[in-house]
Amino acid sequence: MHKSLRLRNRADFSRVYRHGKSFANHQFVVYWFSRKEVERFRLGVSVSKKVGNAVVRNRMRRLVKEIVRHHEPEIAGGLDMVFIVRKGALSKDYAELEKSVLHVLRKAKLLKASRT
Repeated sequence: MHKSLRLRNRADFSRVYRHGKSFANHQFVVYWFSRKEVERFRLGVSVSKKVGNAVVRNRMRRLVKEIVRHHEPEIAGGLDMVFIVRKGALSKDYAELEKSVLHVLRKAKLLKASRT
């Protein structure tokens, strides 16, 4: 995922948490905030220390970013999104995580097909 498509600073994360909407399933919570001035989305991933040690947290972060990268054309633009990884995601393999990410995006109506 390109660096310009990442949420990096605390102010961006705080804006999404404070003013955005959210949807959750057992593995993920997604917060999103609409930004009309841009056409592409930006992504941030948050993994709590409760989920695991640094190796586990970084692996989950990389997996979520990779799943979103693969489905980038399907995701609606003009959004800031933050994925929060829950403990339930640890026991899942890549295919199950991908299915879960798409499920939470579909339910939140953040996929292009569901926005029309």
